[in-house]
Amino acid sequence: QAQLVESGGGSVEAGGSLRLSCATSGYTSDSAIMGWFRQGLGQGREGVAAISIGDDDTVYADSVKGRFSISRDNTNNTLYLQMNSLQPEDTDMYYCAARKVALPRHWLLSSTSYTHWGQGTQVSVSS
Repeated sequence: QAQLVESGGGSVEAGGSLRLSCATSGYTSDSAIMGWFRQGLGQGREGVAAISIGDDDTVYADSVKGRFSISRDNTNNTLYLQMNSLQPEDTDMYYCAARKVALPRHWLLSSTSYTHWGQGTQVSVSS
């Protein structure tokens, strides 16, 4: 059974760091693309960062470039999001997503590109 399980969320002060993890199992262990998204109450799901597993190509939202870094450890099938210099506007629920079939780069931050989702982990940044 396909499963994505996020962890690592929490509360930090502005300027702090967090590292999110997404453990994959079953169908999602050999995904072609994986990404991190965030969503606030009553808002749409925003693409934050994504990675193409085959060539490690990464893409980031402009709002997080230079602060966030996405990576994947293929030995334990875990996706990571290292978040540095966090700001209050980064406060959201963060979701891990996966897709088995590759897509062109310009699709990687679109939520409609993904077929499997985790349950989310909350990130709260205070000023």
